[in-house]
Amino acid sequence: MTIVGGWLAVFATFGYMNAFGVYQDLYTREGAASASRISWIGSTQLFFLIAMGLPAGKLFDMGYFRSTVIVGTVLYVFSMFMLSLAHPDKYYQLFLSQGVGMGIGSGLLYMPAMAVQSHHWQKRRPLAMGIVISGSSAGGIAYPIMLNQLLHHSDIGFGWSVRASAFLTLGVLVLACILMIPGPPKPKTQVPSLKTLVTDTPYILTVVGVLCCMLGLFFPYFYLQLYAILHGVNSTLAFYTLAILNGASVFGRTLPNMLAEKIGLFNTLVPITAGTGVLIIAMFGVKDAAGTVVLAVLYGFFSGAFLSLLGPTAAALSNDASEIGVRMGFAFFVAAFGALVGTPVDGRLLGSTFDWSKAIVFSAVTTFGGAALIGAGRMFFAKRKASQVV
Repeated sequence: MTIVGGWLAVFATFGYMNAFGVYQDLYTREGAASASRISWIGSTQLFFLIAMGLPAGKLFDMGYFRSTVIVGTVLYVFSMFMLSLAHPDKYYQLFLSQGVGMGIGSGLLYMPAMAVQSHHWQKRRPLAMGIVISGSSAGGIAYPIMLNQLLHHSDIGFGWSVRASAFLTLGVLVLACILMIPGPPKPKTQVPSLKTLVTDTPYILTVVGVLCCMLGLFFPYFYLQLYAILHGVNSTLAFYTLAILNGASVFGRTLPNMLAEKIGLFNTLVPITAGTGVLIIAMFGVKDAAGTVVLAVLYGFFSGAFLSLLGPTAAALSNDASEIGVRMGFAFFVAAFGALVGTPVDGRLLGSTFDWSKAIVFSAVTTFGGAALIGAGRMFFAKRKASQVV
C-alpha cells in the first residue's frame, strides 16, 4: 500500500514537474517573458520540490509524516488552482503560484513519499524506491499529453486546462495520503550534525557531484519540445517528445535499481551519470523527427535511472535507519541549488537567437564533472566498506 501511495504522490508532484516543458514552450511562444526568465518559474518549482527535503526529512524523522503530507497536499493543490486563475502574460502571478506555491507543496510530499519506503524495506529498498519514483515517469507521460491537448486542441482556454489537471491531482493525492502508512517509530538516536555530514568524505563528494549534475540534467526536460519545434519537427510529434522521454524513463527508474541490488548502487550510478552527459552532447546531431525520438527515448532511460538511484544511494551512505531522512534531505537540499540555476543559465545562454551550442556544452560539462565527483565518492566508500561491490 505504501509503495502504491508513494507512486501516486510522485506521479502528481515530480510527474507534473516533468511536464513543465509544455509551459516553457507555451509561455515562450506567447511572449510572456524571455526563455531565461520563464525557466526561473520551472527551476524554482524544481528547487523547492527537492530542497524542501531538508525540513520534510527532519519532520519525517520526528514522526510527523502524516501531518507533513497532508499540509503538502493542501498547499500544492491550492497553488495549482491559483495558477489556473493567473494570466499567462502576468509573470509574477505565474512565478508565485507555479514556482513558489506548487514547489513548496510538492516538496513536502516528495521526500516523505520516498523516505517512508525505508520503514518497510531494507534489502529490496533500491527496487522499492525505484518503483515509487517511476510514478514521475507516468505523470510525465499523462500530464504533458493532457495539457497539450487541452491547451492546443480545445477551446477551454488556459484557466480550465490547468484546472482540469488540478482536479486530477487532487484525487490522486487524496488516495496517496490514505495509502501511505509509516512503519513503527525508530529508536531515538542522535541526529548527525552538519559537521558530521560535511566531513563524511564519500557522502559530501557524492552530494557535490549530484549538485553539478543537476545543473545540466533538466535541460532536455525543459527545452526538448521547443528545440524540436524550432528545428522543424512536426508540432504534433514535438508535443509528444516529453511523453516519449518520460515513457522511456519508466524502464530507467526500475531496471537499473534491480541491477544495483546485484553490483552495487555506486557501480550503477557512475556509468549512468556519464552516459547522461554523452546524450546531452548527442543533441548536436539531432536535426529531424527520428533523431528527436531516439534522443528522447535514450535520455529518458539514463536520466530516469540517475534520479531513481539518488535516494537509495543517500540512504546507503547512512549509518543507520534513523539518519535516512536527514541524509536524504540534506543531499536533496544541496542538489536543489543546481536545479534552481541550471535551466535559467541555459535560457541565458540560448538568448534571443537560440544559440543551442552554448547551452548543450554547459549542460554536458557539468554532468561529466558530477560523474567524476560521484566516482571519487565511490572510491572512498569502497575503501570504507573494504569491498568493490558498492
